[in-house]
Amino acid sequence: MEAYKREFIEFLQGAGVLKFGDFTAKSGRKIPYFVNAGMIKTGDQITKMGEFYAKAYFDKLGKKNAVLYGPAYKGISLSISAAVALSKNGLNVPFFFNRKEVKDHGEGGTFVGYVPTEGEEIVIIEDVITAGTAIRESMEILSHLEGTKVIATFIMVDRKEKGQTEKGAMQEIEEQFGFPVYSVVDVYDIIEYLEEDPANEENVTRIKNYLKVNGACAE
Repeated sequence: MEAYKREFIEFLQGAGVLKFGDFTAKSGRKIPYFVNAGMIKTGDQITKMGEFYAKAYFDKLGKKNAVLYGPAYKGISLSISAAVALSKNGLNVPFFFNRKEVKDHGEGGTFVGYVPTEGEEIVIIEDVITAGTAIRESMEILSHLEGTKVIATFIMVDRKEKGQTEKGAMQEIEEQFGFPVYSVVDVYDIIEYLEEDPANEENVTRIKNYLKVNGACAE
């Protein structure tokens, strides 16, 4: 396993972002592990998280000056931390996020921060994709920004699960909307990491059994 993947998984566990047990995903699926960016709650943790996203951004998009979009609520802090990390490494990109409820006073509107205009490119910063529900919601929100284009999504963990078909949720998103989805690690990286310690045998078995039912077909 690459060193940065190990470091990232250790970071997720240490921060309480990656947990094992019985959970329900936004898709409604009952899942044996949960990735919750809402557990990031200190300056050091959010700084570190932003650095991982920035590394992935530079690896995949280079110095492209896109606008970062963080879906409310968890995506807000993720997009801001990524923008800060990119800035520290010489790429000053704008960011914005949405309100859950449209503001009808003051400046009003759906979005907070920089609002992209025609011809600008957007990168979505999310925590995880299970069935693709959250990304589709984001695309509906962003569709009101005429003339803009989403060029990529970055997430923490690819769960390698089927979406609305037998295909992977990430593959479905890529085919439906025409942009790539990049992850720092995927569930098989997590399994490989867990298998190094026999004490994790139960969690490994539960995840593998879950993937037998909900895992995407090989692409």
